Amino acid sequence: MTLAPEIASKELKVVRGACPHDCPDTCAMLYHVRDGKLVDVQGDPDHPMTRGGLCVKLKNFPAHHYQADRLLYPMRRTGPKGSGQFERISWDDALAEIKARWTEIIDEYGPQAIMPHAYLGHQGVLNGLTSGDAFFNRLGSSVAEKTYCESGSSTAWIMTVGPTGGLDVESMAYSKYIIVWGMNMTSTNLHAWPFVLEAQKKGAKVVVIDPIRTRTARQADWHIPIRPGTDGALAMGLIHEIITQDLVDFDYVDNYTIGYADLAQRAAQYPPERVAEITGVPAETIRTLAREYATTQPAAIRQGVAIERSRGGGQAIRAITCLPALVGAWRHVGGGTVEMPIWEFPTQFDKICKPEWIPEGTRVINELDLGAALIGELTLDPPLKSLFVYNSNPVSQGPAQAKLIRGLLREDLFTVVSEHFITDTARYADLILPATMQAEQLDIMVTWGHLYISLNQPAIPPPGECVPNVELFRRLAKTMGFDDDYWDRTDEQMLMDFHDWDAPAMDGITWDKLKEHGYLRINVGAPDVRAPHADGNFPTPSGKCEFKSSLAEGGNFVVPVWRSMYEAMQPSDPIDPLPDYVPPFEAPDSNPELAKRYPLNIVSPKPHAFLNSQYGNAQDKQRIQGEQRVSLHPDDAAQRGIVTGDLVQVFNDRGTFQGPAQLDDALIPGLVMANVGHWASSSPGLSSVNSITLDQHSTLGNAGVYSDNLVEVAKLNQTD
Repeated sequence: MTLAPEIASKELKVVRGACPHDCPDTCAMLYHVRDGKLVDVQGDPDHPMTRGGLCVKLKNFPAHHYQADRLLYPMRRTGPKGSGQFERISWDDALAEIKARWTEIIDEYGPQAIMPHAYLGHQGVLNGLTSGDAFFNRLGSSVAEKTYCESGSSTAWIMTVGPTGGLDVESMAYSKYIIVWGMNMTSTNLHAWPFVLEAQKKGAKVVVIDPIRTRTARQADWHIPIRPGTDGALAMGLIHEIITQDLVDFDYVDNYTIGYADLAQRAAQYPPERVAEITGVPAETIRTLAREYATTQPAAIRQGVAIERSRGGGQAIRAITCLPALVGAWRHVGGGTVEMPIWEFPTQFDKICKPEWIPEGTRVINELDLGAALIGELTLDPPLKSLFVYNSNPVSQGPAQAKLIRGLLREDLFTVVSEHFITDTARYADLILPATMQAEQLDIMVTWGHLYISLNQPAIPPPGECVPNVELFRRLAKTMGFDDDYWDRTDEQMLMDFHDWDAPAMDGITWDKLKEHGYLRINVGAPDVRAPHADGNFPTPSGKCEFKSSLAEGGNFVVPVWRSMYEAMQPSDPIDPLPDYVPPFEAPDSNPELAKRYPLNIVSPKPHAFLNSQYGNAQDKQRIQGEQRVSLHPDDAAQRGIVTGDLVQVFNDRGTFQGPAQLDDALIPGLVMANVGHWASSSPGLSSVNSITLDQHSTLGNAGVYSDNLVEVAKLNQTD
């Protein structure tokens, strides 16, 4: 394409950035700016993982910044809650209204009547998951327990191997046997997939364990379909077979693990025949998988977040995380398992969150319980009277959608939302505050899929009156009269203070070098030599891989990052110190009475073209992703008289949503699949997949149970 002379003559400026999204890839990006406008965004070709490519979600990223429906100014609601009717106001008016309403609430009910709600709509240190924690801790609000995802996985991981990054995904290029368990890497971890393909080309066998024959499974050598929520049984069955077939690396077990005898006794309860009945995986498949995994070293396991999304998901992660130590896979480069390597980074979350500011006795409310909290199902004294949402769209992403909407419709609930667009959640706000996008702000990204620290530098000025979260909370702190010097620092000073630049992992990494290169690999060993637990050295209390956890005493706990560094809550229910299979809340085998009414399991994986609900309102991404489809196995569809294209209703006691049916034998019989992320406000029936989701928690980490739900599907007449 030839540019017009007046455009071609303008100087092109290239600024280094990093992807802001809730994705393990955290791609290094190059912003192209001409005449103050973002004109292109490319993947950095020199980054060892990004390799110049960006996923479909980042296509047209410049256009996203200039999307016509973007929020540019503070807005006040003018119509009924949920109507999406707002008018422009000034920042001074918005802040004054927040102060007046919060002061009134605090005077009558106390600060705990206010609750923040945030998650990973942005992955930055300054503007991400914990960016508002210090402010709300200083305010004395209820503490929001953030367990949308990874909390169950991380709790199980730390109980077993401690806060280690584990296997480097780049080291999978040296693996000879790779199990991708509960993850569709080509859609949700695209930039790690080439290392799997590299190993595969060199002869490695790639196995995918997933209820659906996904894009990833179709490229594997072996796809093993499994019933949702039964991964723990399969993992325990593999442990049983590794022991029974005398495939244990006893030298490694004796020197670098604790609890083997207890684990062996527990695993004896899971012979292949019993596991086959639970999981739907044939007994001979279980025997073969165990033998191949144990005897083909180095063997790698890439764990997906999806595994945790059922009642026993955390325990399943525990069992899977035991496998590499059992067979000595950790001895080798390319051996072991990876959950997420965030634990290697010297981010000082206590300095970000200021947990010492939390008043003694402050209550904790789990974000997944927001609907129950707002409608009075939880006994709360004081009741919630104000909600502040940022980096999150709970109406789309939270469970029990109908319950949550009912709560947001309360006229006595003062709701403030910081957003880019009028999302499904922002429609119920009293005030909306405009937030910057990634090309307009400075941040270091919290990276949970590789071992590079990534800096995002602003390339263009914020449009209208948009502000980054860090500035938003500076303004709120000043408005509420907080005079702590926490908010007096510049963004750069905060980033310096929020990281331990003297940590061994940061040896040789400076702020100036990071600004110059945009990313740098932390010092934890190169991918071709990294074998962090070849000689044990697990960061657990025992220093060993703990088949029997020493952290299990004292009841359930949540990894502090997700509890905003809050340490005081200790539920009385004991944790099983050994991994085990915990049946789902809702499944035909574990809840047969419910299954008589709702006989189908449902899973709601992340879409290919959206990032959770981000881009759900972008027309180019909608064209790629398509509408909210309901995928069924042909046998299940035939029993209900459904053919491809029929408008169907998916329902249970909690709610219902609609979409066109898509018959697909990539699903196991008895399973329904509908991607999460579609906006309810633009979907048939004005509801989306989380309308049917149970607002319960897994047995570890208080994680959500998005894959632990039974439904029925029925054909709708076009007049319904």
